[in-house]
Amino acid sequence: MEMVPSEENQLVPKEIENASEEPRVLCLVQDTTNAKTVNERLTLNLPASTTLSKLFEDVAHKASYVNGTFDLAWGKTGDMGSLDPSSEMSLTESGFEPGKRNFLQLTDKDGEQPQIASDESGTAGSSGLDDSSQERFIGPLPRDGTVGCSSDYSSPSYSYSSILNKSDTGYVGLVNQAMTCYLNSLLQTLFMTPEFRNALYNWEFEESEEDPVTSIPYQLQRLFLLLQTSKKRAIETTDVTRSFGWDSSEAWQQHDVQELCRVMFDALEQKWKQTEQQQFSPLTADLINQLYQGKLKDYVRCLECGYESWRIDTYLDIPLVIRPFGASQAYGSVEEALQAFVQPETLDGANQYFCERCKKKCDARKGLRFLHFPYLLTLQLKRFDFDYTTMHRIKLNDRMSFPEELDMGPFIDVEDEKSPQTESCTDSGAENEGSCHSDQMSNDFSADDGVDEGICLDSASSTERVLKPKSSLTFELFSVMVHSGSAAGGHYYACIKSFSDGQWYSFNDQHVSKITQEDIRKTYGGSLGSRGYYSSAFASSTNAYMLIYRLKDPSRNAKYLDCDDFPEHIKHLVQREKESEEQEKRQREIERNTCKIKLFCMHPVKMMAMMENKLEVHKDKTLREATEMAYKLMELDGVVPLDCCRLVKYDEFHEYLERSYEGEDDTPMGLLLGGVKSSYMFDLLLETRRAEQVFQPYKPGEVMVKVHVVDLKSDTIAPPVSIRAYLNQSITEFKQLIAQATELSAETMRVVLERCYNDLRLLYVPNKTLKAEGFFRSNKVFVESSESPDHQVTFTDSLLWKLLDRHGNTIRLFVSLPVQSPGTNRTICQKVGGDTEEGSKGNRNSVEAILEESTEKLKNLSLQQQQGSSTSDSQKSSDTSDFEHIESPSPSQEPDSSSVSAVVAVDNRELENRIRAASGGSGGGAYSDPETQFPGEERSDSEVNNDRSTSSVDSDILSSSHSSDTLCNADSGPIQLANGLDSHSITSSRRSKANEGKKETWDTAEEDSGTDSEYDENGKSKAESYYLYFRAEPYAQEDGSGEGGQKCVLVHVDKRITLSAFKQNLEPFVGVTSTQFKVFRVYANNQEFESVRLNETLSSFSDDNKITIRLGRALKKGEYRVKVYQLLVNDAEPCKFLVDTVFAKGMTVKQSKEELMPQLKDQCKLDLNIDKFRLRKKTWKNPGTVFLDYHVYEEDINISSNWEVFLEVLDGPEKMKSMSQLAVLTRRWTPAQMKLEPFQEVVLESSSVEELKETLSEISGIPLENLEFAKGRGTFPCDISVLEIHQDLDWNPKVSTLNVWPLYICDDGAVVFYRDSTEEPMEQSEDERNELMKKESSRLLKTGHRVSYSPRKEKALKIYLDGGPVKDPGQD
Repeated sequence: MEMVPSEENQLVPKEIENASEEPRVLCLVQDTTNAKTVNERLTLNLPASTTLSKLFEDVAHKASYVNGTFDLAWGKTGDMGSLDPSSEMSLTESGFEPGKRNFLQLTDKDGEQPQIASDESGTAGSSGLDDSSQERFIGPLPRDGTVGCSSDYSSPSYSYSSILNKSDTGYVGLVNQAMTCYLNSLLQTLFMTPEFRNALYNWEFEESEEDPVTSIPYQLQRLFLLLQTSKKRAIETTDVTRSFGWDSSEAWQQHDVQELCRVMFDALEQKWKQTEQQQFSPLTADLINQLYQGKLKDYVRCLECGYESWRIDTYLDIPLVIRPFGASQAYGSVEEALQAFVQPETLDGANQYFCERCKKKCDARKGLRFLHFPYLLTLQLKRFDFDYTTMHRIKLNDRMSFPEELDMGPFIDVEDEKSPQTESCTDSGAENEGSCHSDQMSNDFSADDGVDEGICLDSASSTERVLKPKSSLTFELFSVMVHSGSAAGGHYYACIKSFSDGQWYSFNDQHVSKITQEDIRKTYGGSLGSRGYYSSAFASSTNAYMLIYRLKDPSRNAKYLDCDDFPEHIKHLVQREKESEEQEKRQREIERNTCKIKLFCMHPVKMMAMMENKLEVHKDKTLREATEMAYKLMELDGVVPLDCCRLVKYDEFHEYLERSYEGEDDTPMGLLLGGVKSSYMFDLLLETRRAEQVFQPYKPGEVMVKVHVVDLKSDTIAPPVSIRAYLNQSITEFKQLIAQATELSAETMRVVLERCYNDLRLLYVPNKTLKAEGFFRSNKVFVESSESPDHQVTFTDSLLWKLLDRHGNTIRLFVSLPVQSPGTNRTICQKVGGDTEEGSKGNRNSVEAILEESTEKLKNLSLQQQQGSSTSDSQKSSDTSDFEHIESPSPSQEPDSSSVSAVVAVDNRELENRIRAASGGSGGGAYSDPETQFPGEERSDSEVNNDRSTSSVDSDILSSSHSSDTLCNADSGPIQLANGLDSHSITSSRRSKANEGKKETWDTAEEDSGTDSEYDENGKSKAESYYLYFRAEPYAQEDGSGEGGQKCVLVHVDKRITLSAFKQNLEPFVGVTSTQFKVFRVYANNQEFESVRLNETLSSFSDDNKITIRLGRALKKGEYRVKVYQLLVNDAEPCKFLVDTVFAKGMTVKQSKEELMPQLKDQCKLDLNIDKFRLRKKTWKNPGTVFLDYHVYEEDINISSNWEVFLEVLDGPEKMKSMSQLAVLTRRWTPAQMKLEPFQEVVLESSSVEELKETLSEISGIPLENLEFAKGRGTFPCDISVLEIHQDLDWNPKVSTLNVWPLYICDDGAVVFYRDSTEEPMEQSEDERNELMKKESSRLLKTGHRVSYSPRKEKALKIYLDGGPVKDPGQD
């Protein structure tokens, strides 16, 4: 062979080099034969010379199918032509393109599903491994698709495709519902037990007597039949668990397989006892006892006189200890453990036995003797134990061997003699952790013992006792239930020997495979070397847990019933199950060939809304049949004739009609949709038309354009008209197309494309194509055609641009106005010097009358607008404009179109003047003097109904999330107004601008002054010459929430307007100036946030947002809203909300206290002396720096929006006089009483530890040398359990100052615990400690303190015979 150098300068065969030069074909094969594999693709990269027949072989190997049982078809062409599996043509000759992706679809052949390949051909069952590797697999399914893990099991989740075909072993697996591996192992063992299976088949279910759903024997019978006759790889166990009374949550509970065996056997016994059938054989009625029940004697024999006291117990399994308690070595084999089980123990010394014959305590021998072995012997290896060192459950993984044949002869004491006197017992008395089944206890055997297998040894005297040959006591192993994992959880599977062929199989949930004796030996457990007591911790965690042996007795050993030997009722049941399985298969076939796609329809009756549904149509159904199905699905019968409907290809995301299907009414939907897919990149639209209309053809490559006609004269934008165009069309051709659809002149037409939000582009280049202008699938344009001089103006300065700009930026808001109830105690303004009560009432009535009159005028204006406009639709959407009757901003607009807006402006000014006159008297235009107060501030619903503490941390988070909003406090109450503001300048400024004749319905935008105030230092309004749109009209809420005096306004406003200007526009509707009301934004969960940043715009708002207006003075420049909480250091709830108030920059702490006192008295009933309370910093729940009376806000104390402070009532005069002092909260711990004393505040002159200890020694009386202290942990009040405080805190830190690690006490409010080091904790009994633990847990839980985690209790395994558990109504 000639060698040539490769790129790495190594010699390689020449033909390999030539092969590398051959072009390759990339084939992507989609398996459409199953709905679960339709999203998976097989990738093959083949030489271009590969033949089609070789391609089929490679696909078969890759997909694990039998070659010749499937077809391959082109996946991207319309003809869907199949490839010839026998062709010897190369891929390139067959149409494959090298260097490109070639899409193929794997489909059914002649309507039959592809066959899974057998082991010999490299199947899914073997994962391409040889037989030996497959047969030797045992253990939990690997997660990585290695040995024993087929391609169907490469994912830990259950795959439906894995259960379509039976395993090559001939056995059927069971699907793991979630954590039901323990159930699957036991069910497979019972199924592989011939005697149990045959007896279950002989039992006949009477449907007239019981519900089949709740009948456990019937559901087991069905399950066994399916395991024997089904062609599936695995079947579900949900019907069986449903008969247990379990719900879906039980599938997520891990249980012990031995516990399940006991519970299920007991349930079967009770069910069979309830069944009364003449043909019901005694063997089946007592099946569990006949097969699994044995008997043993529990005896105590006096070693002096030989007297023996005994009783007989029954058992279903024998628990064998793996390792005796305290021993370092485990038993090495089952025989050794059995010997230890029957080994008697001597009772001597303090454990002596009181002998009835000797009448005294004597040495005695206590033990167990087997009297009768069951036909099916069950051994439980007790691998789960409790480690008293770590106080945790552990699993013992020590090695314990077990024989394939077990001789039980040595474990029966043939010299056992009954004592003439017996001592009866009422319970089992066995001390092997409930290992013996004691449902039946007597000194005599039942009548059926005589017909047992001759192993019973107490039915005659020792001289008459006749034993069968020793072979009758030989048992053969046929089931090993294996546990893999730890005591905390794991996985069960079963290794079972078939009695029909003697082969061992691994039943691991849905996977069944052959195994060998070597695999059985691997379940012994243990490790290679000994590591002492903890050797099992290093051993394999996969080991045998339960062993089941069958007595070797040819006269009793049964064989599995063949289908021909089934009883008649079982044959009928088999037939029903086969029909059900065939029906399921047919349904699967239909599902596999059903196209499921989204269907939309613009319903002509149901509010013209776009309706959505899912169309499920068989791939062979024609377009005409699919249209009929969609017609019925959308409920158009009687609304639109069927011939006025058609299906078109639709893109919901872009609202784009991709194409129509003219002339393809008889084409199958599978071809039109590109085959059966799990999801489609497009949708279908059921399009309708009127009888006189004709459907427009939609061709691929066209783009959709929504055309809005703009009328500058009426200042309106019409609803859209849809047209279709081509991307290669020029602007001139496009204008001609629009002219045909809208009957406008193309010569004077201006076309504006909205490429994205508020991005307007004038299309003025005649020869430029739509593609070059940025058109896409779905587009939106505005057109205007008139002889207006606006054509000569630059586009950005034109009326057209202004109208479109307004259209794109205007939003619709729902504004709820404050309730103006005549019975409320609220005044709009108070006259200087105070008014009489009657005057106040008169003022309020006058204002109410004005507001009522304003409401009536607004209603009339709304009617005028409706009558004067050409269309009544004012709803804004993507298709319909809000501006069909918007007032024109042009000064030259016609009288008819401007009269409404002019009336609005005049009425607003008139309303302001009348309110001012009614509330302020006949004097000047000022509202009030600087002492004006507002005694009745409105509260939100959440403020009235709740009393909660909102931390500064919460407020900061909310402020950062909503830059223009602040949290609406839930407990804000009425506050008194601080310095008032003369608002005459506001109204006069607005009135002068209104009189200038400029756009009355537009308002001014505030400059960004960098402050949160709409006024300058002189109280003047910051107006601009830039006007923004605002229009409001009355609105009635549909839900009726506006009843009872609540007024609502629907506002259309340019979202670029500032909050300040927005509030000024709302003044006529609220009835007070913008400084006297607050704006709250309402979110989806009805939570309200106050908007306070007046210089910010409404850009964060969107259509249909809700706003609530509440009366109350808004903040001015330099003012901050402050929440005041009371600090109660010794209360269970130390933080209590009091009031909302306002602090101003430059105000002293004493001034703020003076303003707080009336509020506290009115709202909180707290009558405080100014020297008897203090204000201090609040950080979350922690008290901080104490504010002294002479401190000034913003100079000595930093203040921010949504600030929070503590108010603390003092017992005596203020001790804090200087900022150099340190206030510490101390608390004494008395271990002798297990008690914490109340808090005491200590004021230190420095941060010296010595001073702290001296002060604590002085107030407590503890000698200085015995005093120890520790800093509290967590947030105030630093709660800690009295059971933990003595050891958990860092007592007596070795530091000299408080402001260093680990204390870091640098500010007021730190918590310090102290104690007497010589005082010992109180001694407690276990009961007292438990009681104290309960009290502490309850106390700390109420205060929100961390409580030690208590793991969830294991749920007991129960089988409910009455259909399910009855939940306690009081149980969570």
